[in-house]
Amino acid sequence: MKLKNILSIVGFAVAVFGLVWLIMIRHLFASHPVLIGVQVAAVVLMLWARKTFGLRSFHASASTSEGGLVTTGPYRYWRHPIYASIIYFVWAGQVDAPAALPIALAAVVTLGLVTRMLLEERFLREAYPEYVEYARRAKRLIPFVV
Repeated sequence: MKLKNILSIVGFAVAVFGLVWLIMIRHLFASHPVLIGVQVAAVVLMLWARKTFGLRSFHASASTSEGGLVTTGPYRYWRHPIYASIIYFVWAGQVDAPAALPIALAAVVTLGLVTRMLLEERFLREAYPEYVEYARRAKRLIPFVV
């Protein structure tokens, strides 16, 4: 297994570790109505992305899968709508009731997912020459911004 594959699995594991810890300390879900709305929107984005991408996105490493580059649905605006939705969900819970440990855990989740995104993008550039042009149009985490 290549180092890139191992690092992408580690990034995923780090994100899961942070999420599980946030659940254990009961600091994942928001209670303010606006932030609950953000979390609901994040879930809707996740479901939309999963429906668009299909089952082929369920694999341990961030390597590419058969089927070509997906640029429709939420992928028209986000390069990583699934990871973005997790980040939105996690941070909405922290804005609601900020505290040092949960904010650190949200940062751990974000770091793990950003690591995964960056490695995944390397795989995608290697597999799909059109990815470079796609990456100019679609933003990584926030449409039209970042």
